[in-house]
Amino acid sequence: MKTTWISSFFALMLAMPLVHAADNMKAFPPAEKGMTRHVLQLPAQSDESAYKVELIVGKEVETDERNRYFFGGVIEEKNIEGWGYNRYVVSKLGPMAGTMMAIDPNAPKVKRFIGISGGPYLIRYNSRLPVVVYVPQGVEVRYKIWRAGDEVKKIEQG
Repeated sequence: MKTTWISSFFALMLAMPLVHAADNMKAFPPAEKGMTRHVLQLPAQSDESAYKVELIVGKEVETDERNRYFFGGVIEEKNIEGWGYNRYVVSKLGPMAGTMMAIDPNAPKVKRFIGISGGPYLIRYNSRLPVVVYVPQGVEVRYKIWRAGDEVKKIEQG
């Protein structure tokens, strides 16, 4: 009898994340006025600790093809009270800046995706919860999946 109760308890505990998985979006409020909500549901992986997700926030603009450009802005990770989930918010996309290499003034403009400045913004890979990002209207959210290699190397003392 005791074994049955314990095994039933653990079976219920294991099933709980599956019950909540369908309701995960209830935790994420709709986008506020002037903002849009972007949702990414990741596929399950056998070893999710070997993966990261890079969030790339920006927009397509017409520029020359030689200079490097970026937008000012910050991706903030915010906890959703009472749920323990995180959401990502870019409140404002700052002005676009870039290098100033001389180019032919008659060169045609090209459409390019320009992202927020700084290094890659990497988050934990978790297929059980959606990645939810709030950005101003007209701003895109893109992503890359990073995967660690299997080889582990030792750093020598120096």
